[in-house]
Order: sequence, then C-alpha cells, then structure tokens
Amino acid sequence: MLTEKEKMLAGEMYDAMDPELVAGRRRARELCKALNNSHDAERELRKGILTELFGGMGDAVWIEPPFYCDYGTNIVLGSNVYFNFNCVILDSASVTIGDNAMFGPAVQIYTATHPLGASQRRMGREFAQGIDIGSDVWVGGGAIILPGVHIGAASVIGAGSVVTSNIPEGVFAAGNPCRIIRHIDEVEGPL
Repeated sequence: MLTEKEKMLAGEMYDAMDPELVAGRRRARELCKALNNSHDAERELRKGILTELFGGMGDAVWIEPPFYCDYGTNIVLGSNVYFNFNCVILDSASVTIGDNAMFGPAVQIYTATHPLGASQRRMGREFAQGIDIGSDVWVGGGAIILPGVHIGAASVIGAGSVVTSNIPEGVFAAGNPCRIIRHIDEVEGPL
C-alpha cells in the first residue's frame, strides 16, 4: 500500500492533509520564511537555505524574495536560474528547470490540481502532474504554468500568459490560453 506522499509523487489522488505532507509543507514554509527575511548581502546564507530547500540545484541560482513553494524537495533547478520577486511554485509533483532559465515577477508554477467532482474536492483529495521547463527559457511576469506542462528549450512565454499545454522549443508563445505566436531566430533582439 502506498503512502499519501508516494501517491502524490506518482500522480495519483492523495490526501493533502496527511501528517507527512503537512510536515513537508511546514518545513518548506520555514525555509521560505528564512529566505524571504534574508538580505542580498547574505549570499552564503541564501545559498544554504536554497540547498536545504530544493531537491537539487546548479550554480549561480538567484531568487528575489519573496518566494514561496509547497515542499521544495520536488524542485530541481539547473545552473544560472533567476526568479524575480513574488514567484510561487506548488511542487506536489516534480518541477524541473534547465540551465539559464529566467522568470519574471509573480510567475506561478502549479503542479497541484483538484478533481472536477465536488464530492472528491470536499474530501480534500487532489493530484499532481510534473512540470518540465527547458534550458534558456524566459517566462514573462505574471505567467501561470499549469500541471503537466513541458516548455521546450530556448522558448519565451509572454507576460500574463496561462500555459495550459506543452510549448515546443525555440518559440515565442503568449496568451490565455498560451499559444505559439512565432518561431524565434537565435540572433533576434528585443520582443
């Protein structure tokens, strides 16, 4: 029999109020609080907090506080990743982010979702689907990335977009729902 955490990580319906999951979220909140109360000059302190918070992390990761996540342990970041102010990652499933990725302010990444049936929601059930964001991706401010999405390498997501389905590599995509606007030429300048 699977634990609720194992169900969560396997993409099955799980009870979010399971004591092990509640403890995991409490741990992440304490680490996020420490990160959010730190100062720019405290680089080593921040690096230590992020190393403890995340499941894996490359070099030169920079997160502008405030930052919030559910567990942290399900987040793996590549090198040279930047999150601007007020970003949120609900990491009930894996969130994998490649090297050189940039996130504008108030970007939200959601792996968690809820059943459509009201009776299941009343029972506190939810499930999660992983998100994969490739290397060299830029996500504009206020964008929302929904469960199960893959964003291909070197793509750009326009500010305020709601990404509901996979985005291939090397494109500019925007809107609600987010859709491909055009392919990107590697030597292209500003939008």
